Amino acid sequence: MHNMDATIVNGIEIKLVRQTNKHIRNAARIVNGSRNEKLSLSIDDQRMMIEVLAQEKAASNSNNQEVDLDELMDDPELEKLHADRIASLKKEAEKRQVLQRKGHGEYREIGEGDFLGEVTGSEKVIGHFYHKEFYRCKIIDKHLKALAPKHIDTKFIKVDAENAPFFVTKLGVKTLPCVILFRKGIAIDRVVGFQDLGGKDDFTTKTLELLLIKKGIISEKKEGEDDKDDDYDESMRRTVRTSVNTDSDSD
Repeated sequence: MHNMDATIVNGIEIKLVRQTNKHIRNAARIVNGSRNEKLSLSIDDQRMMIEVLAQEKAASNSNNQEVDLDELMDDPELEKLHADRIASLKKEAEKRQVLQRKGHGEYREIGEGDFLGEVTGSEKVIGHFYHKEFYRCKIIDKHLKALAPKHIDTKFIKVDAENAPFFVTKLGVKTLPCVILFRKGIAIDRVVGFQDLGGKDDFTTKTLELLLIKKGIISEKKEGEDDKDDDYDESMRRTVRTSVNTDSDSD
């Protein structure tokens, strides 16, 4: 026997059948219109996906129509929706792996000899020219380190200006911190000092993120993504102050 829960979606009564392990296993084999390939989804993820797709299916039907998940399991339309979603997730995962192999997803320091290859090896690159003794460079470091894993489509790197005289001259770097934005190997814009960030040291990570979005080097987060910027930014400000003060004390 299945346990039945009734819920209402847009005025439609839906009977959600809490699937047995057999039904979950069947759902886990729906991919590209076939039941032969298992999905790498947890049982909870599979159950949630089935119920969400069932609700989407029910929302297109007439009012007061009952939808039984046992019947939906063999619904071609539901299987196609499920397969399309899985294909999309797999494509995103593969893209992420390719970018990670190129150094995306983290904030890395590189030497002058690697700079050209790093900048031309990705479509979008953010390069921070810094000086290890400059307080404001350390602040930029903390914010870029926080943004790198959130915006994996863009590569985040840093270069010690003292050890990269050729590119400092070539790119006209005169004021630090200097964050240069590259697209397809070409410098398209830059953030010099804090003049575009309110001119103060305590700007938030969100402020820098919005500026970089405006300049087109990172993309705005998709609707529905978890965003705890208020708490996160306050935590980041404390981290920046603590880290910078610690570095100063140790000098």
